[in-house]
Amino acid sequence: MGRLTEAVKHLLIVNVILFFATQLYGDQMYQWLSLWFPENENFQWWQVVTHMFMHGGLMHIVFNMYALWAFGTPLERVWGRNKFLFFYFSAGLGSALLHSGVNFYLFNEGMEALVNAGMTKGQVLEIVSKGQYSPDWYNIASKSTIDNFLSAYNTPAVGASGAIYGVLVAFAFMYSEAKLMLIFLPVPIKAKYFVPALLAIDLFFGIGNVNTGVAHFAHIGGALIGFIMMWYWKKNEFNQNRWN
Repeated sequence: MGRLTEAVKHLLIVNVILFFATQLYGDQMYQWLSLWFPENENFQWWQVVTHMFMHGGLMHIVFNMYALWAFGTPLERVWGRNKFLFFYFSAGLGSALLHSGVNFYLFNEGMEALVNAGMTKGQVLEIVSKGQYSPDWYNIASKSTIDNFLSAYNTPAVGASGAIYGVLVAFAFMYSEAKLMLIFLPVPIKAKYFVPALLAIDLFFGIGNVNTGVAHFAHIGGALIGFIMMWYWKKNEFNQNRWN
């Protein structure tokens, strides 16, 4: 991997600066720059980009920045700065889109149950906007439905993970035989098996609604856009190089 490439270096610098700024002005930074649910009063349009530079803790940013350096550097060397940045932010936006889409579904599932029980949407939003809820709601719908509804509204998304997962997919496309290892599983695994295995874990936890504190569908969204872009570029490359 060697020396830092330009785009990776600048992404690392911005992420680290904002991480330390968050340590000083935590609540305000999270309110402004994290990705909130659109119905939440904290939501702003720029958060679909700025949330990629926010992180929830030291280990969160360390793992993401290590992956950005380790897998992003060889990609930028091949693609150049502009193409890498286009890919990186496209994967990050795809991540935000799928994450928000899943939250939209979970939010509306809970809202529909409460409205059908006789409340108005305005009444419900007035309660949750104050960070409150009624214990009676758990008698109206299942615990998971209400918990997911509240989480969708109240929990902002932070982190570069979605963009990083896109980078991982691209790395697996271009360096499929490279051997990678998980910290908790120190066995070399080829990238073409390693990355799909990570995605399968995210899909399992996401569909199973397992609360791990991780936005699993954000990972899948970034990986999906990364896959689509790599497939398109590879197909285009073939079409441009073939002869009739």
